[in-house]
Amino acid sequence: MREIIFDTETTGLDNKADRIIEIGGIELLNHFPTGRTFHVYINPADRKVHPDALAVHGITDEFLKDKPVFAEIVSELQEFFEGAKWIAHNASFDMGFINAEFERLSLAPVPSDMVIDTLALARRKHPMGPNSLDALCRRYGIDNSHRTKHGALLDSELLAEVYIEMLGGRQAALGLTTIDTRRSQTSEIDDVIEISYDRPRALAPRLSAAEVEGHAKLVGRLGGKAIWSKYDA
Repeated sequence: MREIIFDTETTGLDNKADRIIEIGGIELLNHFPTGRTFHVYINPADRKVHPDALAVHGITDEFLKDKPVFAEIVSELQEFFEGAKWIAHNASFDMGFINAEFERLSLAPVPSDMVIDTLALARRKHPMGPNSLDALCRRYGIDNSHRTKHGALLDSELLAEVYIEMLGGRQAALGLTTIDTRRSQTSEIDDVIEISYDRPRALAPRLSAAEVEGHAKLVGRLGGKAIWSKYDA
């Protein structure tokens, strides 16, 4: 199963008026980073970076002035994400901007069944929270001390580590299949592999004769309606 952990930085909060200015992505194959990444800065054309957004990510209008516009990077973006799940923290925000950019270019939106929201996963796993990316890094012992500002690629790298931990950590997939087999798997993240087998010989009982006799006497005193009377000692 191929997944892309990604993040965006934007000029502001309104996906109808504001624009994406940075996209970063990390490729996972069956929950393991492959080493492939995607990272671009994007010129938002005539849209200026809102001061509140600038305080979060530190990306200035001057820095973006010579960067490509979204239409110039969209083919590369689609190629990198093709066939993969789109995974983001608070994905409705990022996908709102991605799909708004696609709509401006008359491109089809990303189907909702191709999107996974790690914030929703975290809220189910840790209902008492907090479940911000920084809080989840602290919970799972992931070093984010170098995260002084938000950045799409850095946040994607941290989220990839958090996502793997939420799925049970790196040991969850170790040694179960060969790499060729893993590449062909298409199971969803909530699929469970069940392993069952028949024991060739029943285990010997661990109760002593005295314990069995004592239990039988206790059940006898409880009367015929006692639930224990339905089972053999």
